[in-house]
Amino acid sequence: MGAVTGASAGAATADQRAERLPKQDRSRATRQRLLEAAVACLAERGWAGSTVSVVAERAGVSRGAAQHHFRTREDLFTAAVEYVAEERSTALRALFPQGAAGDRRAVVAALVDLYTGPLFRAALHLWVAASDEEQLRPRVTELEARVGRETHRIAVELLGADESRPGVRETVQGLLDMARGLGLANLLTDDTTRRTRVVAQWAALLDTALA
Repeated sequence: MGAVTGASAGAATADQRAERLPKQDRSRATRQRLLEAAVACLAERGWAGSTVSVVAERAGVSRGAAQHHFRTREDLFTAAVEYVAEERSTALRALFPQGAAGDRRAVVAALVDLYTGPLFRAALHLWVAASDEEQLRPRVTELEARVGRETHRIAVELLGADESRPGVRETVQGLLDMARGLGLANLLTDDTTRRTRVVAQWAALLDTALA
C-alpha cells in the first residue's frame, strides 16, 4: 500500500509540475513520460501485461491522455522502443565525445552494454509479440532494421573500421550479433564474468582484423 501511495504522490507531483509548463511543453513532457513508462512496463511485464491502461497509470496520466498521444497500443510500444533506441545511440556517442582514440576494447564493452539493459529486454518482448501479431510485425521489423543500421554505423565510426576492405563489414556485424547473443544470455543469469572475458577476446580479434 505504501508503494502505491508513494507512486500516486509521485504522479501527482509530476502532474503539478507539468501544469506549470506551457501547453506545448506539457504535451511533450506527457509524451515522454508515456514512452518511458511503456518501455519500463514492457521490460518488467512483457507484452501481455503491458496495456495502455497500465502504462498510463505508471506515467501518472489518464488513459484518454495516453490515447491522445498514441492512437493504438502498437503505436505506443513501437514509439517507445524507438525513443529509447535513439537515446541509446545518443548515450553511446556521449561515451566517446572525442572519438574512441583507438580503444577498441572500450568500444566493444560499450556496444555489448547496449544489449544488456532494459531497452534490450523491452525490445525482445516486442519482437516475440511481433512474431504472433500480424499488425505489429512490419512496424517492428522496419524499426529494428533502422536501429540496426544506426548501431552498425556508430560501431564502424568508433572502431575506425574501413568497410571498403573485404570482410570488415562482416566483422563489425559479427561483433553486433555477438553482443546481442551476450544480451540474451544475460536475461536469465548474471553473465558479467564470462562477458568480460569475451569482450577482451573480441577486442583483440578486432585489433588484428581492422589493423
